[in-house]
Amino acid sequence: MIRCVMRGAIFMGKRKVVASVLLLMSLIVAYLVWPTDEHRIRKLFKEGVEAAESGDLEGVMAKVSFNYRDDYGVTYLYLKEILKREFQRLSDISVEYDGLKILVREDEATAELDMRVIATAGNETGYIIGDARAPLHIRFTLEKERGKWQIIKTEGLEIVHGARASVR
Repeated sequence: MIRCVMRGAIFMGKRKVVASVLLLMSLIVAYLVWPTDEHRIRKLFKEGVEAAESGDLEGVMAKVSFNYRDDYGVTYLYLKEILKREFQRLSDISVEYDGLKILVREDEATAELDMRVIATAGNETGYIIGDARAPLHIRFTLEKERGKWQIIKTEGLEIVHGARASVR
């Protein structure tokens, strides 16, 4: 009888060890697989660029907060109208960016990058952001809203009211 009780205690001890190891392993896997805020922001820019290159206005605006306002007074709705007009006018949009640096502070982040955008307007193709010699350095401020990152401000990219982006 004592031998049977001891076997049961040893068996229960092994089960606890195995359960603890499995729990620890699942936590490690979750940590490695779960995307970080920096990864989510990198994905936001990648998807935003893909949307811009395909002229997908809603895809681009899905990355922008309804609370967007830059130093030039451009708001979400005004930005949407500008992009709508430019997507109708431009074709063959190609976006190049590099040097993406992200700094996350709780529910706010900044992302800086160097960007060039080439597009065709009518029969002319040229740079509308940056140029062949130097890209344009742009800084984005992002905020986590309802669990996802959204752009709330852009610096370094002046959007002139009522003006079109020019192909140079």
